[in-house]
Amino acid sequence: MTSIEIGGTHVEYCEQGSGEPVLLLHSSGSSSAQWRALIERLSARFRVVAPDLYGYGGTALWPGRGPFHLAHEAEIACALLGRIGEPAHVVGHSYGGAAALHLARLRSDLLRSLAVIEPVAFHLLRGGDGTDALALGEISEVAATVARSLACGDYLGGYGRFVDYWGGAGAWAGVPAAKRDALAARLVKVTLDFHATLNEPARPDDFRMLALPTLIVQGKRSPLPTRRICELLARALPEVRMKTIDGAGHMAPMTHRNEVNDLVVAHLEANRAARRSSGAMLEVA
Repeated sequence: MTSIEIGGTHVEYCEQGSGEPVLLLHSSGSSSAQWRALIERLSARFRVVAPDLYGYGGTALWPGRGPFHLAHEAEIACALLGRIGEPAHVVGHSYGGAAALHLARLRSDLLRSLAVIEPVAFHLLRGGDGTDALALGEISEVAATVARSLACGDYLGGYGRFVDYWGGAGAWAGVPAAKRDALAARLVKVTLDFHATLNEPARPDDFRMLALPTLIVQGKRSPLPTRRICELLARALPEVRMKTIDGAGHMAPMTHRNEVNDLVVAHLEANRAARRSSGAMLEVA
């Protein structure tokens, strides 16, 4: 791992390979380690950079005071892209996908293409129809439970609720007891992540002019909120392909790693500069 100082905060990241740059942004409660297999596949043809986001892996917790927003998380991506010195393909899962969308919306000049795997851009559910309201209410209840657990010091209970929501009932019980305390300590940042993804001002129409080749991946068995977000984005984005993985849930990059990685690799290969100039196109079902 390599490190960089961003606003006085120690941020760690993995860098491997050479070629067009690819920036990988991990999910909430995780770290850059979730991308190991994808990094190995990409590094022969791409320069892959995968940071630990604030409060995860080897990166310190966000040092600021007051409300935390996706703009704060995007500081890491912007700093690394500045260090790279050229636009990158950006791939994000879950919370990392929400951060990737924020970056693409405001700084599309820094991106070559975009791939998001169930981005938790919950703010896109605001102001929509009855299905959007139902989905927003469902995830808001989870966020409130996590926040209450943090406030009363029930880290294990709060993190367990978080894990079971995304991984399915019993997922937390399947985590070895020896690892639970370390994982539960991440509840502080998970709470900040929920605040950021629920309170971003952007709405689906704000993405209609985003002229970037975009891949959206969702699991067929995922919770309503993320499936609905994927639908909204697929309608709004002008240059988009969407793929649904049968039998997969929200944690598809771990549970269905090969299927997800195959889609991401195909998307990146189709949108490499040399392939674009020859007219290659990506087709997904």
